[in-house]
Formats: sequence, structure tokens, C-alpha cells
Amino acid sequence: MSINPRMIQEMQNRLMQAQEELAVAEVEGTAGGGMVLARVNGAKQVIAIKIAPEAVDPEDVELLEDMILAALNDAMANAEELAAEKLGGITGGIKIPGLM
Repeated sequence: MSINPRMIQEMQNRLMQAQEELAVAEVEGTAGGGMVLARVNGAKQVIAIKIAPEAVDPEDVELLEDMILAALNDAMANAEELAAEKLGGITGGIKIPGLM
């Protein structure tokens, strides 16, 4: 099967549309039983961090730092999964650097 220029243009248009959708889509990640929540968009930009007051213990800052990292990693993994869903169907599962 040969790929004609029209097919390439259509694929580019679908990729651009999917990237625009990802830029406004939001996913969350949590840690500490929900005491720390991280929200990122589909472009993997951090949008918000929420920390429950009971998570703040001046005697154990390390625990809070660990929960923030865990929540961010969870959110980033969810963003990666969302991107794979949106872009995988368009690219036929081919990983394109910078997109997935």
C-alpha cells in the first residue's frame, strides 16, 4: 500500500487536532491516600498541586516531598496513557518522537 500526499496531510491534520485536544485535557495523580493531588494537562504541563492540611507535618517534610513526587509521577503516567490513547490510533501505534 502506497501512501499518497493526501493521506499524509489527513494524518497531519488529525495529529494536530489530537495535540490541541491533549493541551486542554486534564488528568490527575494522587498520593498519600489522596492527601496530595497533582493535576497535569495532556501536554504534561503541571497545572495544579493540592495538599491537604493534614499532610503538612513540619517534623516530617521528607514524607510530604515524597508524596508530591509520587502524585506528580502518577499524573504524568496518566497523561502519557491519555496521549497514547489519542495519538496511537492516528499513528497506527508508531511512536513519533515528541508526540508520545
